[in-house]
Amino acid sequence: MTSPPLLADTVRARPRFATRLLVAQALVLVAGALTTWLVASVVGPSIFSDHLQQAGDTHTAEETRHVEEAFASALVLSVSLALLASVLAALAVSWYFSRRVQRSIGNVAAAAADIAAGRYDARVPDPGLGGEFASLALTYNRLAERLEATESTRRSMLADLAHEMRTPLATIDAHLEAVEDGIRALDDDTLGVIRGSTGRLRRLAEDMSAVSQAEEGIDVTLRPVAAADVAAAAADVARDRYAAKGVDLRTELADAGQVRVDADRFGQVLGNLLDNALRHTPAGGAVTLACRRIDQWVEYRVADTGQGVAAEHLPHLFDRFYRADTARDRGHGGSGIGLAIARALVEAHGGGISVTSAGPGLGATFTVRLPGLR
Repeated sequence: MTSPPLLADTVRARPRFATRLLVAQALVLVAGALTTWLVASVVGPSIFSDHLQQAGDTHTAEETRHVEEAFASALVLSVSLALLASVLAALAVSWYFSRRVQRSIGNVAAAAADIAAGRYDARVPDPGLGGEFASLALTYNRLAERLEATESTRRSMLADLAHEMRTPLATIDAHLEAVEDGIRALDDDTLGVIRGSTGRLRRLAEDMSAVSQAEEGIDVTLRPVAAADVAAAAADVARDRYAAKGVDLRTELADAGQVRVDADRFGQVLGNLLDNALRHTPAGGAVTLACRRIDQWVEYRVADTGQGVAAEHLPHLFDRFYRADTARDRGHGGSGIGLAIARALVEAHGGGISVTSAGPGLGATFTVRLPGLR
């Protein structure tokens, strides 16, 4: 039993698009030429004969018949030559246009093949065939850029995950091996180290699950609450951690009216921002949590006096697993997920989040805006 033909073989066996387009246009031109020739050969002589009679033709019947035949012959010949020239010219133009269209489609197909093979830098030039083809090329290039960015993020994510998992796994393995060899006893200290490593793995898994759920869509239960109360509650939760590190946590909570939020979810946003600020602010520094009303918006700001962020990193801070200083953040226990979760939660509340920094060593300010209630 013979195997079915492959899709690639079937595609190669089909006529090319340019050939089909040229044949279709040739059929239209030939049909138009035949129609013109038939109408001219049938209608032209009768109209000429009517004009001769209206002009008072005095020729004999034989002379009149000869004149009409001469006119008909000249008409058919001239029309035939004109139609043949026009058809050939039109076919030449159609052939040129078809080749350009075929070349443009071929460029798209070749770029798509490159992307399918993992070469995401393939781009399609503007073919210069009009707005529709320019839009197709632009849309394709944007798709390729998005896929390239997604692939880059995926590779970075896998590398970060591998690194995040490697350290606690190595710690667990080393301590278990030491216990097996009798170098260490399975006492509370050893169990504490192992539990700490497994806890780090658990937190990493929870962070991954949280960011996936946040970006896929979160169900939030929105209720009117006092805007300042939400910020005060987040500050109270974080105050002990700040005190333990020696960082001053300040609050500037004005009466900003009410906002419609899920208190738990939005508390998580402010908690992530406060934890991020604490992680990058040295002992003796200060972090300020502020809340105020600006027109129809309620604005929350978390400003620190910490390490700051270079300008080239600012647009990427809310990307998953992105860290402006990878070694520093790993040393502080950051997984690069908290800010991505914060952005997803803020957007689920119909708001926006942004970050500014004057540069390294000059601190950073995260700003969250939510629609306020009147």
